[in-house]
Amino acid sequence: MDLRTILKKLLAGELSIDDAERLIKLLAVEDLGNVVFDISRELRRGIPEVVLGEGKDLNTLLSIAKSLTPKLGRLIISRVPKELLTQLSEELGKEFSVSTYSRCGLVVVRDRGFRGELLRCRVAVVTAGTADIPVAEEVEAVLKEFGCEVLNIYDVGVAGLQRVINAVKKVKEFNADVAVVIAGREGALPSVISSLLDIPVVAVPTSHGYGFGGSGTSALMSMLQSCSLGIAVVNIDNGVGAALFTTLICRRISSVRESCG
Repeated sequence: MDLRTILKKLLAGELSIDDAERLIKLLAVEDLGNVVFDISRELRRGIPEVVLGEGKDLNTLLSIAKSLTPKLGRLIISRVPKELLTQLSEELGKEFSVSTYSRCGLVVVRDRGFRGELLRCRVAVVTAGTADIPVAEEVEAVLKEFGCEVLNIYDVGVAGLQRVINAVKKVKEFNADVAVVIAGREGALPSVISSLLDIPVVAVPTSHGYGFGGSGTSALMSMLQSCSLGIAVVNIDNGVGAALFTTLICRRISSVRESCG
């Protein structure tokens, strides 16, 4: 919950002064011994601290989730190793509401009764190939968690340009405010999509490819060197970063739409 939401709820009588004060005092860090978290990030910036599951064992992830979820209302854990995903979800499901996205290993843990915001914003998530779908799922999961309306369009790589044209038509019909475009190999798709749309494009290079420039390097460099204006590029396979950057754009759009009625 961000600061603006807390103040609105206080004015509406949905929060007591004590509750509002407690939430605002979350402008601090939480020291769990071997890990320290910026628990005030969502309050301060409107985006949460996301726990990286990679490199953490089951007990550590459970301890973090059980400690932070009641205080924050919601916790996102990304890149959970596949061998831990089912057990983590089942254990947390005994106390909290849990959503699990198996292809990308993302888990959203919510306090029971937690109500998230609903952003009045539409995002199209487009992938070049089916191998890019796990990154797309990460993007979509985070965007939906923040109440964005999402359209996904998969497997529209530039090897068949007619597919790109059809995808652009769908994005326009959907009336998207932002497009997140995900591609590996030579990473050309964001440039082509951006050249045909009048909305911001967030480009995500993926690590799918082989030979020279494999593992996403070629895609990243291609996107950074794009001559099509209006593209922001995140790091290789960084679905969470792309989604949260998009969320910040969507929140501003939604705020203006709210104020205009």
